Amino acid sequence: MTVFFTFFPPLIILLYIIFSDRFQEPTYLLILTFFLGYALNLPAGILNEIFIWSQDNPYDYVFLAGFTEETCKFLALFYFIRKRKSFNEPMDGIVYGTLISLGFATLENYDYVYNIYWSESLEIAVLRSYTAIPLHACCGIIMGFYFGLYFLKKSKLLMIKSYVVPVTLHGVYNYTDSMLYTLIIILVASIFCLKLHSNIKNAQKIKIIEKEF
Repeated sequence: MTVFFTFFPPLIILLYIIFSDRFQEPTYLLILTFFLGYALNLPAGILNEIFIWSQDNPYDYVFLAGFTEETCKFLALFYFIRKRKSFNEPMDGIVYGTLISLGFATLENYDYVYNIYWSESLEIAVLRSYTAIPLHACCGIIMGFYFGLYFLKKSKLLMIKSYVVPVTLHGVYNYTDSMLYTLIIILVASIFCLKLHSNIKNAQKIKIIEKEF
């Protein structure tokens, strides 16, 4: 059961996002992007050590993980994905943004479940399946949504939103120490992301209809 709750939630979200794209992306690039997100745990971990865990009271600074981790994800999206030929429409931003985020979250989840809190691994795996995993997915969807729109409209404001909104969401999530507030944050962010994703899916549908007629 621990393995199920550790790996199944991010996998389900990933498959849903990937197969909701009406214009499928190259398989090799999907896999590469996921493992790029996976590898981002190294630079993010170094930054977290510098800005958070080296402090006298590190738990007073955990909100900074929103800055360190989302910055790494954003830079990966900007430098690795932006100039790819297959990155050619707004939905691609959501797909690749989510892949990077959940690639990152998968290794982070493994670390929390099997290393940091191994003595209560099942409880942590279940808890993170409806908190941290959806949080990372939402950050990836929001980042990718605005990033994809930037590709279309070339508005600097959209690029700023692509970075600032996930950083803020992640920071607020980490800052709260109330489970009720945490669940409210996840619920509101999830509804918002479903709306963003739905808008892009509908835009793709219109694009297909225009091509046919």
